[in-house]
Amino acid sequence: MSILLDGLGLSAGGRPVLHPVSLELPAGTPNVLLGPTGAGKTTLLRLLAGLDRPSEGRLLEAGREVTGLPPRRRSVAMVYQQFINYPSFTVFENIAAPLRVARLPKPEIEARVQEAARLLRLAPYLARRPLELSGGQQQRTAIARALVRRAALVLMDEPLANLDYKLREELREELPKLFAESGSVFVYATTEPAEALLLGGRVATLSEGRVTQCGPAGEVFRRPADLATARVFSDPPLNEAPARLAGGQLRFGAGAAIPAPEAGLAEGACTIGIRAHQLSLDPLPGAVALPATVRVAEVTGSESYVHLDVGDLAWVVLAPGIRRPEPGAAATIWLDPRRCLVFGGDGRLAAVAPLAEAA
Repeated sequence: MSILLDGLGLSAGGRPVLHPVSLELPAGTPNVLLGPTGAGKTTLLRLLAGLDRPSEGRLLEAGREVTGLPPRRRSVAMVYQQFINYPSFTVFENIAAPLRVARLPKPEIEARVQEAARLLRLAPYLARRPLELSGGQQQRTAIARALVRRAALVLMDEPLANLDYKLREELREELPKLFAESGSVFVYATTEPAEALLLGGRVATLSEGRVTQCGPAGEVFRRPADLATARVFSDPPLNEAPARLAGGQLRFGAGAAIPAPEAGLAEGACTIGIRAHQLSLDPLPGAVALPATVRVAEVTGSESYVHLDVGDLAWVVLAPGIRRPEPGAAATIWLDPRRCLVFGGDGRLAAVAPLAEAA
């Protein structure tokens, strides 16, 4: 079972809202749509659900074209960011609701609800009502109601965004197991790169209505095809520096220079990209020291995000431990050339340094 998008696109008022997308979405693994708000994730989900009709292209389900079919004639279920349950129903009745609408026999309804409750660890709560549950249990109820239909396609639009940190972590661990056990195709939209990596599976990055890259999550993270993908898959934002390659050296800022990561790169304008966790405020062997000025520091527990000005560049370093340098204080950033990504003048990935693939 798989879903195939064949040049699927949507335009409105003569302008493309979603540029043509060609993807295959397999069953049994997360298919993650990753991008910022407004990138086109919800638009793509609506096309997959049949809520909007594409301006071009086709949608095929197990080889059968379903492009023009309305939602009621498709085998599709959806879970939203805001969990939606019937407050006067028990958990059992909430999960069973779509089966009762389909007029399935009572023994089959019972069996399906019990199976969904087992998968989502809701069996002890079937007699409770939604307001007697935690937020995580309420969202699991909404997910169970989508699963119990055994739809060929399950769409999840930022389903964990409104939960607290602990509940998000709990469900992030459970969902990949759930995807593996179900025979459905799951499509999961998120704005968070960390969530895409934790879910694993395949990821499609979106930027300004375009799918910029698709592949295994770890591969796309470590080897972004272009600068747009690297930006989407970096949180905090990717540290960038306009540079020029000449004589085997990448020169940027006020006289800073680092060795090019590999031989044979075309000389000329390029962009260096490096993620926050790959910089250091402490000396590193083989690293280049860059003078900087502290803007602000954010302590997040066992780590700190330190925002700095490096010349006219605004960079951020993820440092271990509690770091509270004063705003305006002088600092030094240590940049290891072996961890840099280099993007050519066209924005495409030109070189991956030896250690840039370290997560």
